[in-house]
Amino acid sequence: MILKGLHHVSAITANARKNYEFYSKVLGMRLVKKSVNQDATSMYHLFYADEIGNPGTDLTFFEIPNAGRTYQGNNSISRVSLRVPNDNALNYWVQRFNNLQVDHDGISEQNGHHVIHFRDHENQRLTLISDEKNQGVAGGIPWKHSHASVENGIVGLGPVKITVPDSEPTVKALTKVLSFKKIGSYPSPVLGQKDILVFSTGEGGNGAEVHLEVRNDLPRERPGKGSVHHVAFRVDSDKELTKWYEKLIEARMPNSGIVDRYYFKALYFRDQNRILFELSTDGPGFATDEDVEHLGEKLALPPFLEDQRAEIEANLEPLETKSTK
Repeated sequence: MILKGLHHVSAITANARKNYEFYSKVLGMRLVKKSVNQDATSMYHLFYADEIGNPGTDLTFFEIPNAGRTYQGNNSISRVSLRVPNDNALNYWVQRFNNLQVDHDGISEQNGHHVIHFRDHENQRLTLISDEKNQGVAGGIPWKHSHASVENGIVGLGPVKITVPDSEPTVKALTKVLSFKKIGSYPSPVLGQKDILVFSTGEGGNGAEVHLEVRNDLPRERPGKGSVHHVAFRVDSDKELTKWYEKLIEARMPNSGIVDRYYFKALYFRDQNRILFELSTDGPGFATDEDVEHLGEKLALPPFLEDQRAEIEANLEPLETKSTK
């Protein structure tokens, strides 16, 4: 039972329309599913990914219109990375960010890879990471109708950074429960802080890493718009997910039990640092109820919510997502 890498990351936005403008029109990611939060159907749940919504390429957002600002700090998933094909692609993105007035820090180096740290319009902490020296989990397929460059386009999720005041509970969850391996470390960019630890699973590489930062100088994060809700890791099949559930029970880790999200099945739990982890199956995938050529254009509801469609649509602000390219 080895997790295959990152499956998706889910974050919070206060405005679905502005979120779509940034992630689709600026970053050029494809909206592969326009749905609702299955646990609170009055809010959108938007899924951005590669050409066909491959697992490991998916960044999702729950819309919470009254979400306040995020007060950044500890006990958080503090940074999300997005992979691009090579170092040259980063030059393209610097120019694009300059032209579109996206807040960024320019090209730097992190753990042997060139990166660009940047923020979206809600101060979501993001990084573009070059796959030029990457070995491991393959990237996805850039969207052929992308508003950005297809050649330099985003091909999936890169390392996720977790920030905690005490590393031990999260190290235990990653290594003893989830079978990640510690493969190295690199210096913290913050003077006086411990090195950031690097953990890997499956085939490894940018699509299968968690970076763990210990900060003794921060308060607990107060989440809001621009914060991350959870990180999910890839499980091969329903049968294997059941085995992970049994492993969590054996480890006495409180969990959600297996939840059918229609596009995948999921299992949630928190470590003692209150980090929310999810294990998600690779299938059946986002083309289950929509043609690949028209993913994300209409409001998609799983069958168990279809009889509530009229009520659900009445509670949502209209959001036009049909590509004009």
